[in-house]
Amino acid sequence: MATERRQRPQNLLALAVLALLSERPMHPYEMAATMRERHKEESIKLRYGSLYTVVEQLQRDGLIVPHETSRDGRRPERTVYTITDVGRAELTAWMSDLLRWPVKEYPRFMAALSLLAVLPPTRVTPLLRERLQHLDLAIQTRRGVHAGLLQSGLPSLFHIEDEYEIALMEAEHRFVRQFIERIEQDPAALSPIWPDFHAKPC
Repeated sequence: MATERRQRPQNLLALAVLALLSERPMHPYEMAATMRERHKEESIKLRYGSLYTVVEQLQRDGLIVPHETSRDGRRPERTVYTITDVGRAELTAWMSDLLRWPVKEYPRFMAALSLLAVLPPTRVTPLLRERLQHLDLAIQTRRGVHAGLLQSGLPSLFHIEDEYEIALMEAEHRFVRQFIERIEQDPAALSPIWPDFHAKPC
């Protein structure tokens, strides 16, 4: 029997909160600090305002509950939350869906490629060469971060997303480099009207 696809929330910060609370009870500040310590803000957008909103929503949905409230000196009270059984079931189901189902996403670069004809070929190639330079730097930086995490002793499973991101950037780098070559060889082969359209006087 085929597995049915279930609708899941769109905010992946909620998924991160559930995952963190599956380890141990935490208050929101500790959740944010743990995500930053593990560099998870590189793969899941982290904003404190959004984090507190997500925590409130998860509590309303019965996926997490307050565990205890404490106060450190004159600082505001901090509520520590814990995941419920319903929350654990939701976390498992949500993670399963994300791993199982490919989802159509809308990267900004793909949008730019889809509208590429608005620029002349002679303008496109220098811009793409700049992109290659930025990709080179991004790949080098990400590899450095990944190597540092490996040296810290953190098991690779807990930052496997770095390997995925590096692989994506390397694939994009290959595509952009090959696409530049195609444009420079014969832009009319991509579209006969592309060079001619921009050659017309305004």
